[in-house]
Amino acid sequence: MARRAALVLTAALLASSALTACSTEGPASAPASGAKTGSGGAITMGFAQVGAESGWRTANTKSVQEAAKKAGIELKFSDAQQKQENQIKAIRTFIQQKVDVIAFSPVVESGWDTVLKEAKDAGIPVILTDRAVDTKDTSLYKTFLGSDFVKEGKSAGEWLTGAYANEQGPVNIVELQGTTGSAPANDRKAGFADAIRADGKFKIVASQTGDFTRAKGKEVMQAFLKSQKDIDVLYAHNDDMALGAIQAIEESGKKPGTDIKVISVDGIKDAFVAMTEGKINVVVECNPMLGDQLMELAKKVVAGESVPTRVETQEGVFPQDKAAAALPTRNY
Repeated sequence: MARRAALVLTAALLASSALTACSTEGPASAPASGAKTGSGGAITMGFAQVGAESGWRTANTKSVQEAAKKAGIELKFSDAQQKQENQIKAIRTFIQQKVDVIAFSPVVESGWDTVLKEAKDAGIPVILTDRAVDTKDTSLYKTFLGSDFVKEGKSAGEWLTGAYANEQGPVNIVELQGTTGSAPANDRKAGFADAIRADGKFKIVASQTGDFTRAKGKEVMQAFLKSQKDIDVLYAHNDDMALGAIQAIEESGKKPGTDIKVISVDGIKDAFVAMTEGKINVVVECNPMLGDQLMELAKKVVAGESVPTRVETQEGVFPQDKAAAALPTRNY
């Protein structure tokens, strides 16, 4: 009798093991029952990334993946390829999978209320990372983790007004915007415009999206160079667009950083190299290394703890003369 009971117990354990293996196999699987923090299991996070449009975004993704592994959080990752519909689909998949928490960096600011309400109704907390959403119902998400994009734009504009403080105008500026409708594009544009508004010598003579990519930045800058006779300054909403634009400037026979001053935002290593070469004049930092902070916030919201509605990252402004000293410290 004892031997028969032992055989039954062994079979039950083997069946349980097989079911557990199936439940964790592949990105589309749901977490095993009882896998939430409250019952002693690992947290499952669904993370919907914008895409891989820039060096900054690649570093951001790596930070999230490495931090999740270090924190013992099971990460279900989705790359939206810069399409809102892909992110909405991913979030709905995470809801179906009954993850413990959802985090995402929204492609654009508007159009999220419906899917966020679905997550709320399912009892799944949402954390916004890097980019905010435009909604009147702030109860649809627990917190926002990221940068102050308006402040970044203002910092870029303040550097420019300081650099040209003793010079007569006009100062003709071309602007490479980020993805249309995205929070960083909207806010970096607004912050920059606010910083230069008081001095009429600063004029934005052309402004167009470069979708945060190097290739598009080069393409749009080529068009600017053809359509605008006098360009004094390029303001790029991220480093990859700036680096693409630098190629276009050089191919036109002009010297970036001298003939056309270059202002950029992000702080990737390639931009610091360009500064040491005199091709970029200043970089406003936007820190992509949000992984550790995100995992700490995830643990707290899943546990039902209160968190700040906004958590900002610490960032700096790096003019050209500080680039060489800062370059060895850039890890992305």
